[in-house]
Order: sequence, then structure tokens, then C-alpha cells
Amino acid sequence: MPAKHRTIFSPESDFSSSSSTANAVVAPRPIGEGTANATLVFLARNSDLPGVLSSMQHLEDHFNKRFGYPWVFLNEEPFSEEFKSSVQKQTSAPVSFGLIPKEHWYQPEWIDEDRATKGRKEMLAADIIYAGMIPYRNMCRFNSGFFFQHPLLQPYRYYWRVEPDIKYFCDVTYDPFDYLRDNKKTYGFTISFYEWEKTIPTLWATVKEFIDLYPQYIAQENAMNYLSDDGGQKYNLCHFWSNFEIADMDFWRGEAYTKFFEFLDSKGGFYYERWGDAPVHSIAAALFMPKDQLHFFRDIGYRHEPFQHCPKGDDWSRGKCTCNSHDTLDYAPQSCISRYEKMFH
Repeated sequence: MPAKHRTIFSPESDFSSSSSTANAVVAPRPIGEGTANATLVFLARNSDLPGVLSSMQHLEDHFNKRFGYPWVFLNEEPFSEEFKSSVQKQTSAPVSFGLIPKEHWYQPEWIDEDRATKGRKEMLAADIIYAGMIPYRNMCRFNSGFFFQHPLLQPYRYYWRVEPDIKYFCDVTYDPFDYLRDNKKTYGFTISFYEWEKTIPTLWATVKEFIDLYPQYIAQENAMNYLSDDGGQKYNLCHFWSNFEIADMDFWRGEAYTKFFEFLDSKGGFYYERWGDAPVHSIAAALFMPKDQLHFFRDIGYRHEPFQHCPKGDDWSRGKCTCNSHDTLDYAPQSCISRYEKMFH
């Protein structure tokens, strides 16, 4: 029988108003009821409803109708009844709805607003996307340091991040959460390319400062060579595109990442510049875990405008993919997949 829906709002008192070539791997388990301690996480607004339903349809059809993993929806404002009822009709899996604590979403009071305004104006003049948007910066900061702290996510270890208007092209015929767990992987991605340097001018200097202060957090056999071509002096801007992530929240909740995020946040770069959660997550994953805990989900066809990853060969056939295998970012000039793969050969 389909799982019963759960509509949950956190208590008001909670708020203040890889590559598989690196090691032998465990084969994926066959299709069946999902058994991992995992959830599908969706940050959305009420106005995103059409794109939310489209994304859910893609992921339910290609994966979750067979596994039944619960959905968790988060918003800085209460979800409307229309949003909740529409979402619940889209899946037979459990659904929870939660409010984001104000202190996890809005610009902190200690941010120098004059400096932040100056930074936004400079980015607007440089024609940088989302340059003037404070809500975008709120989202990047929340996804960087707070989503995994939300009360609705506390019961879970693994998550699959979902966003409005994304597309999946292939049947996922195994459980990616099981794959991570059984093969001791921590962070999975599908798309990797270069960040826009003008959005993060001081990020790498801040990272190097953190490394100097806390060298004990740098993992042996890490993926620094993915991030840098000169041993860490300069950042080559490679990152994993974080609108798709299948990962272990215990990593984000751990001591190394907690210290790292707190250090970055104290510098104000999410607001004085436009630091994104993608480079923040990517740098942390590359430095604080061994590289063989990273995983490229090359068999999952995925699109988030304007880029997509489409599998090839047996992966394409096995997934009954509908994308053009030649229409993929993987080895385009702006992609970092070759740098990633080079670490394992």
C-alpha cells in the first residue's frame, strides 16, 4: 500500500519569527523498497509550484515510485494549502513541509550593509547573474551551512537534493543511497564545471587561511588536484554543481565542515561577494575527505538549465535514457570532469 502522507511543520518554538575505478565496489542492489536512511530534499517557494511538480514527476517516474523515499520541502515562508495538496498528489511517498528558521535564512545583523550594497552594485555593473539579489545569497548561505540542521532532516543521514524545473532522462534502476553506503562514498554529483571567478574573489584566500589554522582537517589522499593545478596556491574554479547532490549529511554535520562553514560565514563573503554553496561544498568535499569517497553518478541523466549530463554506452542503454548522449557537458571546454577523472588514473 502507498505510504501515508505526513504534513509536518516544525514547532513554532524552533524559530525566532567517484569514480568507481578507484576501488572495488559493491554492486548496486536490485529494485525494491528503499531501505537507506535517506530523504529527497526540496527547497522551494509557493510560486515555484509548477516547476516543483515537473521535477517531482521526473524523479518519481525514473526512481522514487519504485523506492518510496520520503520528501522534505523547506521554505522561508509557510507553504500554501494549494502547494501542499498539489505536492501530495504527485507521490505516494511520505511528504513533510517545514519552515526555515529566520536565523538560518536572512542576512545576519552583523553584516555591514553599506559594504554589502557596494558589492552588489559592483557585480550588477559587471553583469553578473543574481548580482543584486539578497534572497539568492540567503539561499546560498542556507544550503552551505544550515539545511542539514533543520529539524525535519535530523532523522536522516543521506539526502538527494532536488530543485524546480530539473529533468531526469534515465531510469535509475538501483538505489543510489545504498550505493553510497555500501561503497563508503560520501558525496555524489553529475555535473562539474568552472565557477564564475567574479562571484568569489576572496573565497580561496579564505580557504587557505582556514587550512593554515586547521591543517588537521585536511584528509590524506584528498582531491586538491581537482581544485588546484599548483598544489593549492591558486583555485582553478572547478566545482560540483550542487543543484544535484546525493550525499551523506554526517559529513556536513561533522567537526571539520562545521568549523569550515563557521569560518567562511564569519568573513561575510556570502553577502559582500556572492559565494555559492556549490564551490563551498565542493572545496570542503575535496579537502576534508579522501578522494575515493567522491562519486560521479555518470549513469544518471540530468539537466538543470543550461547544462546537462547524459550517460553513454551501456549506462545509456541500461537506463533507457531519452537524452542525446552527445549532448552532455562532460568533456566540453568548460567542464571539469577530465580533471576529476585524472585523479583516479
